Amino acid sequence: MATAPTLSNSGPAPIPTDPALGPVSRPNMAAVGTIVWLSSELMFFAGLFAILFTIRTMRPEQWAEHGAELNVPYAAANTLILVVSSVWCQLGVLKAEHGQKSRTGSLLNVAGWGMREWYVLTYIFGAIFVSGQVMEYATLVTEGINIATDSWSSVFYLTTGLHAIHVTGGLIAFLLIIARTYTTRDYSRAQQTGAVVTSYYWHFVDVVWIALFAAIYLLG
Repeated sequence: MATAPTLSNSGPAPIPTDPALGPVSRPNMAAVGTIVWLSSELMFFAGLFAILFTIRTMRPEQWAEHGAELNVPYAAANTLILVVSSVWCQLGVLKAEHGQKSRTGSLLNVAGWGMREWYVLTYIFGAIFVSGQVMEYATLVTEGINIATDSWSSVFYLTTGLHAIHVTGGLIAFLLIIARTYTTRDYSRAQQTGAVVTSYYWHFVDVVWIALFAAIYLLG
C-alpha cells in the first residue's frame, strides 16, 4: 500500500541573501534610490529650461544677437565627446555586471578590458568636455560676454555652468569607483552596484546636455 506523502514542518525555504545588498528577490535599493534622486534632478533642470525659454520669449533680440556669436561647430564637437563617453561608460557597465573589474592581458588588447579601463576612458572624455566648456567661457569673456552682460548671458552661464558642475560630480564618482577596484581584492556585488548607478547618473547628464545644446545652440 502506498504511503501518503509527509508534509515538511520546516516552513518555506529561506530567501537567499547577499550581505551587501540584502535579499536578492527585492529591488536593488541603491538603484531605486538613484532613480528617485535623478527624478528630483530632472525637476531641477526642468526649472532651468523654463527660465531659458522664458528669457527667449521676452528677449528675442538678445537670442538673435548672441546666437550668432556662439561657435556651434565647436560646441557640437564637445557634445560628441560627451555622447561618446556614455558609450565607453556602458561598456564598462557590461564588464562590471560580468564581474570583470580590470583588464586581462595587454592594455592594447581592448577586447580584454574590464570596468576599470572603460571607466578611465570615460573619465578622460568627461574631463575633456568640461575643459572644452571652460575654454568656451574664456573665449566669450574675451569677446565681452560675461554672466552680467544681459539676460541671455546670465541664463547661458547659469544653465551650462550648473550642468558642468553636475558633470564634475560624475567625474569624482568615477574616480571613487576606479579607486575601489584597487583597494579590494574581490569584486563584490556592492562594487558592481556602485558602477551601475554611477552610469545612470552619467547617462542622465549626457541627455540633459543634448537638450541644452539643442535649446541654446541650435534654436538660438
